[in-house]
Amino acid sequence: MSSSFADLGVPSSLARVLDDLGITTPTPIQAATLPDSLAGRDVLGRGRTGSGKTFAFLLPLVTRLAAGGRPPRPGAPRALVLAPTRELVGQIEAELAPLAAAAGLSSQTVFGGVGQNPQVRGLSRGVDIVLACPGRLEDLIGQGHCTLRDVEITVLDEADHMADLGFLPAVRRLLDQTPRGSQRLLFSATLDNAIDVLVRRYLRTPVTHEADSAQSPVATMSHHVLHLADRAHRLPVLLDLASAPGRTVVFTRTKHGAKALARQLNNNGVPSVDLHGNLSQNARTRNMEAFHSGRATTLVATDIAARGIHVDDVALVVHADPPVEHKAYLHRSGRTARAGAEGTVVTLMTDDQVRDVRALTRAAGIRPTTTRVDGAGHPVLGELAPGERSRPGGLVADAPAQPTAGTSTGRGRNRRRGGSGAARSGNGSAKSGSGSTGRSGGGNRNRSRRGGSGGPGKSGGHSAAGFSSGRR
Repeated sequence: MSSSFADLGVPSSLARVLDDLGITTPTPIQAATLPDSLAGRDVLGRGRTGSGKTFAFLLPLVTRLAAGGRPPRPGAPRALVLAPTRELVGQIEAELAPLAAAAGLSSQTVFGGVGQNPQVRGLSRGVDIVLACPGRLEDLIGQGHCTLRDVEITVLDEADHMADLGFLPAVRRLLDQTPRGSQRLLFSATLDNAIDVLVRRYLRTPVTHEADSAQSPVATMSHHVLHLADRAHRLPVLLDLASAPGRTVVFTRTKHGAKALARQLNNNGVPSVDLHGNLSQNARTRNMEAFHSGRATTLVATDIAARGIHVDDVALVVHADPPVEHKAYLHRSGRTARAGAEGTVVTLMTDDQVRDVRALTRAAGIRPTTTRVDGAGHPVLGELAPGERSRPGGLVADAPAQPTAGTSTGRGRNRRRGGSGAARSGNGSAKSGSGSTGRSGGGNRNRSRRGGSGGPGKSGGHSAAGFSSGRR
C-alpha cells in the first residue's frame, strides 16, 4: 500500500487539506481505488462502512473537476453524488467542504424533509457538485430546476443500501439522464444481484477493487452476546452500559421502540436522543447535533442510522433488538471501531431469540462471546463498558436552552465529550469538527475514554436548541 496520498496521485493542495485534518495515510480502499479513479476510469469499490470510502470518491471528483476548470451553468451541475439518506448526504458534504474550498468548487445538497426553496436558489446560481437523495432530486428535475446533461462524474454511495430502501428505479432514471461517456464511481459495502444490474448497465469496463469487505472481521471490534435471564433485565442492563463513560449507540427494530427507549433512558438520568423515520428533518438535525456535541451520550436509533452516520469515538454499539439479517448487524456494528479505533458490540438476547441470534452471527462471520446476565451490576458489564457509572440527567425535549458559560453540563461529562467538535446540518449544508473517515492515529482513543481517564473535553456551555438538562 502506498505510504502517502501524493504517491497515489492526489494533488498537493488536497493532500495538505487532508494533512490539516490529521489524515496522512490512505486506507486500503483509498489506496486501491484512487489511481484508477484519478485516471478517469469507472470504478466499483467494495468496502465496509467506516473504511474510508467517502474520501475515496471525493478526492478524484474534486481533482478532476478542478482540472477541467469549466464554471457550472445555472441548474446544471458538473458532478452528482447520490446517497440513500439525508444524514449521509450531510456527512458527505461536511467532508467535501474543505476539499471543495481548496479547489474553488461549489456544492449544493438536495434532500427531502425540508423546504426546497434554498435548494432551488442554490441550483439556480450554478454549482459544481450536487449531493442528493434520489427522491428530491427527481422532484426538482421534474420541476425544471435542474438538469444532469452536464454531469462529468457520478458517484453512487452505499449503493446496496439504496437497493435495500427501494431507490434503484429512481437511481436508474437519474443515471439515464447523465451523459453516456461520463465517469461513474459506485461504492458499496456489499455486492449482490441488484448492484450487478447497475454495474452492467452504467459502468464502462469498470475496475473492481475490494478492501475491508463487510464480511471480513475487524480486529479492533469485539463482539459479545448477553443472554438475559429475563426480558425485564433489558432496561437495567442498558442503563448500566449507557451510564459508562463514552458515546453509545443503541439500535432497536422499530421507530416506536427507539422513541420509547430514549425516553426511558432520559427518565433514568442518561442523556439520550432518538433517530428514526418518524422525526422531522429539524428534529433529526437537533438530535444528531446533541449527540455530536456530547450533550447526549447515547443515541437510540433504528436502522436509519446503520449507514453513513459518522461520529467520532463511539465506544459501544448495543443491539437492544437483534436485527433480522446479518447485513444490518454488520452495518449497525460499523458505528464503532471506525478507521482503526477500538470498539465493542453487544447484542441483547432473550431465551426465545437464541436460535435467531446464533444464525445471525454465523451469517455475519463472527464468533461472539456469550454471557448469561441476570441484571445490572453483573461483572461482565463493567468489562464491556469500563469506567465509573454516572447519570448526569436526561435531556428534555422542547425546553428552552439555558447555557452557562464555562461550566460542564453534568458530572463526568468531560470524560464523555471527547472534543469531537459540533456537527451541524441544515438546509443543504453540514459542518463537522472531526468526523472524517480514514483518520489515522486514533486507535486508542476509545479504550482510554472507556477506561475513564478522559480527555480534555469541551465545556458544556453550549446547549442544542430544543433541549435542556433534566438535572436542573
